[in-house]
Amino acid sequence: MHERLPVLLAALWWGSLTTLGALVVPLLFAYLPMPAMAGNMAARLFAAQTWVSVVCGLLLMVISRPKGDVAQYPWARAAMLFILGGMLLAVLVQFGVAPRIEARQNLRLWHSAGSVMFGLQWLCALMVLWCTAGQKTSSP
Repeated sequence: MHERLPVLLAALWWGSLTTLGALVVPLLFAYLPMPAMAGNMAARLFAAQTWVSVVCGLLLMVISRPKGDVAQYPWARAAMLFILGGMLLAVLVQFGVAPRIEARQNLRLWHSAGSVMFGLQWLCALMVLWCTAGQKTSSP
Protein backbone atom coordinates (compact mmCIF):
# COMPACT_ATOMS: atom_id res chain seq x y z
CA MET A 1 0.00 0.00 0.00
CA HIS A 2 2.78 2.43 0.93
CA GLU A 3 4.42 1.88 -2.43
CA ARG A 4 1.24 2.88 -4.29
CA LEU A 5 0.60 6.12 -2.43
CA PRO A 6 3.20 8.14 -4.40
CA VAL A 7 1.63 7.00 -7.68
CA LEU A 8 -1.82 7.96 -6.40
CA LEU A 9 -0.63 11.42 -5.34
CA ALA A 10 1.20 12.01 -8.62
CA ALA A 11 -1.86 10.86 -10.58
CA LEU A 12 -4.11 13.18 -8.57
CA TRP A 13 -1.78 16.11 -9.22
CA TRP A 14 -1.36 15.48 -12.95
CA GLY A 15 -4.99 14.47 -13.44
CA SER A 16 -6.36 17.57 -11.72
CA LEU A 17 -4.12 19.82 -13.83
CA THR A 18 -5.19 18.00 -17.00
CA THR A 19 -8.89 18.13 -16.15
CA LEU A 20 -8.81 21.79 -15.24
CA GLY A 21 -6.71 22.99 -18.16
CA ALA A 22 -8.05 20.78 -20.93
CA LEU A 23 -11.69 20.35 -19.97
CA VAL A 24 -13.13 22.57 -17.25
CA VAL A 25 -11.76 26.00 -18.18
CA PRO A 26 -12.49 25.64 -21.92
CA LEU A 27 -16.05 24.57 -21.03
CA LEU A 28 -16.48 27.62 -18.80
CA PHE A 29 -15.61 29.91 -21.68
CA ALA A 30 -17.81 27.93 -24.08
CA TYR A 31 -20.95 27.84 -21.94
CA LEU A 32 -21.03 30.78 -19.54
CA PRO A 33 -22.81 33.81 -21.00
CA MET A 34 -19.98 36.30 -20.51
CA PRO A 35 -16.19 35.86 -20.76
CA ALA A 36 -15.77 37.88 -17.54
CA MET A 37 -17.86 35.31 -15.64
CA ALA A 38 -15.81 32.47 -17.08
CA GLY A 39 -12.57 34.28 -16.24
CA ASN A 40 -13.62 34.88 -12.63
CA MET A 41 -14.65 31.26 -12.16
CA ALA A 42 -11.45 30.02 -13.85
CA ALA A 43 -9.38 32.19 -11.49
CA ARG A 44 -11.06 30.57 -8.48
CA LEU A 45 -10.51 27.10 -9.87
CA PHE A 46 -6.85 27.82 -10.63
CA ALA A 47 -6.43 29.09 -7.05
CA ALA A 48 -7.86 25.83 -5.71
CA GLN A 49 -5.58 23.91 -8.09
CA THR A 50 -2.58 25.71 -6.61
CA TRP A 51 -3.34 24.20 -3.22
CA VAL A 52 -3.93 20.73 -4.71
CA SER A 53 -0.49 21.03 -6.34
CA VAL A 54 1.22 22.22 -3.17
CA VAL A 55 -0.37 19.54 -0.97
CA CYS A 56 0.42 16.74 -3.43
CA GLY A 57 3.99 18.00 -3.79
CA LEU A 58 4.55 18.31 -0.05
CA LEU A 59 3.14 14.85 0.61
CA LEU A 60 5.34 13.39 -2.13
CA MET A 61 8.37 15.07 -0.56
CA VAL A 62 7.51 13.73 2.91
CA ILE A 63 6.89 10.22 1.57
CA SER A 64 10.12 10.21 -0.42
CA ARG A 65 12.38 10.81 2.60
CA PRO A 66 14.32 7.80 3.86
CA LYS A 67 13.15 6.69 7.30
CA GLY A 68 15.56 4.90 9.61
CA ASP A 69 16.71 1.66 8.00
CA VAL A 70 14.28 2.05 5.11
CA ALA A 71 16.02 3.25 1.97
CA GLN A 72 14.73 6.09 -0.15
CA TYR A 73 12.21 5.13 -2.83
CA PRO A 74 13.94 4.50 -6.17
CA TRP A 75 11.79 7.16 -7.87
CA ALA A 76 12.49 9.89 -5.30
CA ARG A 77 15.84 11.16 -6.56
CA ALA A 78 14.66 11.44 -10.17
CA ALA A 79 11.33 13.04 -9.25
CA MET A 80 12.49 15.56 -6.63
CA LEU A 81 13.48 18.30 -9.09
CA PHE A 82 10.12 17.97 -10.85
CA ILE A 83 8.20 18.02 -7.56
CA LEU A 84 9.96 21.20 -6.45
CA GLY A 85 9.66 22.77 -9.91
CA GLY A 86 5.95 22.03 -10.15
CA MET A 87 5.24 23.43 -6.70
CA LEU A 88 7.30 26.55 -7.41
CA LEU A 89 5.48 27.13 -10.69
CA ALA A 90 2.09 26.72 -8.99
CA VAL A 91 2.93 29.27 -6.31
CA LEU A 92 4.47 31.72 -8.80
CA VAL A 93 1.39 31.63 -11.00
CA GLN A 94 -0.97 32.10 -8.07
CA PHE A 95 0.88 34.87 -6.27
CA GLY A 96 2.93 36.45 -9.06
CA VAL A 97 0.97 36.14 -12.28
CA ALA A 98 -2.70 35.84 -11.26
CA PRO A 99 -2.83 39.19 -9.42
CA ARG A 100 -1.52 40.93 -12.55
CA ILE A 101 -4.11 39.20 -14.73
CA GLU A 102 -6.88 40.21 -12.32
CA ALA A 103 -5.58 43.80 -12.31
CA ARG A 104 -5.57 43.73 -16.14
CA GLN A 105 -1.89 44.72 -16.24
CA ASN A 106 -0.69 43.91 -19.76
CA LEU A 107 -3.23 41.11 -20.00
CA ARG A 108 -1.71 39.47 -23.08
CA LEU A 109 1.76 39.21 -21.50
CA TRP A 110 0.64 37.92 -18.11
CA HIS A 111 -1.97 35.53 -19.48
CA SER A 112 0.66 34.09 -21.83
CA ALA A 113 3.19 33.81 -18.99
CA GLY A 114 0.61 32.10 -16.78
CA SER A 115 -0.35 29.68 -19.56
CA VAL A 116 3.28 28.75 -20.21
CA MET A 117 3.92 28.28 -16.48
CA PHE A 118 0.77 26.15 -16.15
CA GLY A 119 1.99 24.03 -19.06
CA LEU A 120 5.40 23.62 -17.44
CA GLN A 121 3.74 22.65 -14.16
CA TRP A 122 1.71 20.07 -16.09
CA LEU A 123 4.95 18.66 -17.54
CA CYS A 124 6.54 18.53 -14.07
CA ALA A 125 3.53 16.65 -12.68
CA LEU A 126 3.65 14.27 -15.66
CA MET A 127 7.32 13.56 -15.00
CA VAL A 128 6.59 12.90 -11.32
CA LEU A 129 3.83 10.49 -12.35
CA TRP A 130 6.20 8.84 -14.84
CA CYS A 131 8.89 8.41 -12.18
CA THR A 132 6.54 7.07 -9.50
CA ALA A 133 4.60 4.77 -11.83
CA GLY A 134 7.84 3.25 -13.08
CA GLN A 135 8.89 2.08 -9.62
CA LYS A 136 9.12 -1.63 -8.91
CA THR A 137 6.71 -2.91 -6.29
CA SER A 138 7.65 -5.81 -4.06
CA SER A 139 4.17 -7.34 -3.87
CA PRO A 140 0.87 -7.09 -5.82
